[in-house]
Amino acid sequence: MYAILIGVAALWGAATGLLVPRAAYRFSVEPDDAWRDACPAGHALTGPARGWFGSTRCTTCAEVGAAVAVRTAAGPGHSGPGPVEGDEPEPAGDADGAQGPDTAPPPAAPRHSGPRYAPHIVAPVVTALACAVLAAATGARPELAVWLLLAPVGVLLATIDRRVHRLPDQLTLPAAVAAAVLLGLAGLLPEHGGAWLSALLGGAVLGAFYFLLFLINPNGMGFGDVKLALSLGVALGWYGWAVVFAGGFAGFLFGAVYGLGLVVMRRAGRKTGIPFGPFMIAGALLGILFGALAA
Repeated sequence: MYAILIGVAALWGAATGLLVPRAAYRFSVEPDDAWRDACPAGHALTGPARGWFGSTRCTTCAEVGAAVAVRTAAGPGHSGPGPVEGDEPEPAGDADGAQGPDTAPPPAAPRHSGPRYAPHIVAPVVTALACAVLAAATGARPELAVWLLLAPVGVLLATIDRRVHRLPDQLTLPAAVAAAVLLGLAGLLPEHGGAWLSALLGGAVLGAFYFLLFLINPNGMGFGDVKLALSLGVALGWYGWAVVFAGGFAGFLFGAVYGLGLVVMRRAGRKTGIPFGPFMIAGALLGILFGALAA
């Protein structure tokens, strides 16, 4: 039963992780720009929810690429599979019904799926691994459903922040509300492993701490990080203050190690900004795992 739970959680993570690449592509814009609604070639994205979910291949690019491939395979002077207007039709074949070399049908359109406009492998793999380890640590307790729902959002936020150093309000604020509401529902169920009041206080305290850092050094701490800290604090606070401290400290530790590595490799300077959201999320994941194991 335990192995089945982990397997189902991993499948859930892989399935939801497939929805991350297109959404991340659309959200990964500068603050003053509108969300992307077209592929890099300018073709409108289609699919469910007005193009937010679906493949990271543009169907229009694929059709154009297939048409070009057909014309190239047909040879110069041939603009399509049909005969050119004004030409005399060729005989169907010889007396025995065999088809001559000049009457061979034009080449069939090759399968052409077009290039991808966004990475599509990393997000499902990372989401599947995160969901699997969360299931392994949490077991069949009610809060596992909350972690599995929040995990794809965390991967999406980390992806966006890594690309454009931005954490959209359209994701961070609803995530904080969803974490508080869902954990409140989990607290009503038997055998839960945390406390809802502690979760609310954890969100308030961690959010206030990041807000203080933002006031002290606005250039070093973005306000998006402050909003993200609300939802992470709620999740960490579910398991108590020790987990809030551990998860918050782990995020700073991961970020410091990454920044130091860039400086050592001379890929960044001491004042170079780095996206901090992915490290906050990784630290929170580590804290939740420790809290779930200890609960």
